[in-house]
Amino acid sequence: MSISRTRNFSIIAHIDHGKTTLSDRLLEFTQTITVRQQQDQLLDSMDLERERGITIKAHPVCMNYKAKDGQIYKLNLLDTPGHVDFSYEVSRSLAACEGALLLVDASQGVEAQTVANLNLAMQQNLHVVPIINKIDLPSADVEKVKRQLEDILQLSSDEAVPASAKMGIGIEDILEAIVAFIPPPVDPGDGYLRASVFDSIFDPYRGVVSYVRVMSGTIIRGQKVRLMASGNDSEIKDVGIFRPKMTSCEKLEAGDVGYIIANVKTTADVKIGDTLTESR
Repeated sequence: MSISRTRNFSIIAHIDHGKTTLSDRLLEFTQTITVRQQQDQLLDSMDLERERGITIKAHPVCMNYKAKDGQIYKLNLLDTPGHVDFSYEVSRSLAACEGALLLVDASQGVEAQTVANLNLAMQQNLHVVPIINKIDLPSADVEKVKRQLEDILQLSSDEAVPASAKMGIGIEDILEAIVAFIPPPVDPGDGYLRASVFDSIFDPYRGVVSYVRVMSGTIIRGQKVRLMASGNDSEIKDVGIFRPKMTSCEKLEAGDVGYIIANVKTTADVKIGDTLTESR
């Protein structure tokens, strides 16, 4: 698929503004998961998240969406923590994106955490699309929230999408807004491998799994790569994408978000924010 039809985005929201519900609706609408398959709050797979109802780990997921223009787009959603304690995790996920959906509660409006999260997105030069969620609530005031977007956040309310993730209202409008307003990744075109590591986890069966955003070049199995910060060389054992479970694929190319497994022993060997290149 052409890089021009790739969109990398995050959803940034106050802790209880319905981010996980919206993520689930996007996955359902794009048929990335069926409702039957859906484990409640699919992206929140850590136990602490379950217990506290907040998102901590950044789980990316790749969706294919057939837009109204007839084209199929690859939408990579990078989940970000909604909790103020996790601003470092938020910023490293945002660094792998070109855009973000800013979720604002239609009844509560713009809050301090909304401003803090927006500032992180602005620091990364992301295109921010406001989503006015929970419009089904009796206390919802969409016009008031639109004024707050303009006055407090200096965001154009023209792109704002009214929605209710819980009721499934406005989901297609949100997907169309992602395609229309969030820019595609830019490939430098020199073919040189550069990939940014934005997270890593330890899998007891497969070892260290690094989450990467490919800026340029290609990653394939058997390739020799180097982590720039540590200088460690390793060989790629597996590459893949999240749909939303880890799914092996032939290669990751410029603009793609996915995972790599190399012969790395511990997550301590992988620095978050490090750049992966080909070892020469």
